[in-house]
Amino acid sequence: MKEIGGYFGFEQYGGEEYHCGAIGVNSGRNALLYLLRARRYRKLYIPRFLCDSVYKLCVREGIAYEEYPIDASFRPVFERELQPDEAIYVVNFYGQISNQEAQEMKERWGNLIFDNVQAFFQQAVPGIDTIYSCRKFFGVPDGGYVSTEQRLDEPLERDQSKERMEHILGRLEETAAEHYAAFQQNDELFYDLPLRKMSVLTENILRGIDYAAVRRRREENYAVLEAALGETNPLKLCAPIGPYCYPFYCKNGMELKKMLAREKIYVATLWPNVLEYDATLEKELAENILPLPCDQRYGEEDMDRIVGIILNNKR
Repeated sequence: MKEIGGYFGFEQYGGEEYHCGAIGVNSGRNALLYLLRARRYRKLYIPRFLCDSVYKLCVREGIAYEEYPIDASFRPVFERELQPDEAIYVVNFYGQISNQEAQEMKERWGNLIFDNVQAFFQQAVPGIDTIYSCRKFFGVPDGGYVSTEQRLDEPLERDQSKERMEHILGRLEETAAEHYAAFQQNDELFYDLPLRKMSVLTENILRGIDYAAVRRRREENYAVLEAALGETNPLKLCAPIGPYCYPFYCKNGMELKKMLAREKIYVATLWPNVLEYDATLEKELAENILPLPCDQRYGEEDMDRIVGIILNNKR
């Protein structure tokens, strides 16, 4: 029986999710799992330039995997023909692969899973299985989307997110450093998180976001960084839709990251497991590409601060 009256809970938002036609699940990792199960793939080809969560997922699910290299423009170096129960997992690193390229890859390889975890605002191409993560773009505890024509033939129960909100609510009223341990603990939960529907809490937050404003701010901030750093950045980049970050390459990447951290500018290490590889292009990219923050929390003054520290370091 529906409750009436009493104290107020979390405000209910009446907006629309950005990927309202997609399947909402409880993480980007489980968006991939949804496709692996729905398509009944038995082997997945994955890029070497990738965090360990994907191959750990394959091991857990009993799916064979094999790594392939990427080139300097983040495209797959892959010449095999796929079997009906195999797929290639293509990551849209930094949002640098267009939908036209994704369509060409689909025509070339057939069984394609396109990872838009770093390209939330890039709409999926009809007929191409595509996954998204919400946590990398917004202040939500979990959540992912699957765009596919193939439905999983098993019911999914609804997840609950209230126990995963501490680091998000904490940072709203205090500093990130004070709640970083809670963030790390929450992050570790996703390795074993069962596949479920997106929680009501996460879905509600996503209904309350002004996506046009978020996209615009990200693009404006990216443009500031590109204008100031583009000439010294060896990466040849296109400006993505609502960019995840500004990828800046420099030879002393890890040292610069520590210097920025001392100034309370936190730059993520996206693929720490790749740093353990032997000398490879992937290791060099992981060490020296700094994903500079350019998201909706910041403005031009913040971007200028980042630029100033970097340019002073290069003198």
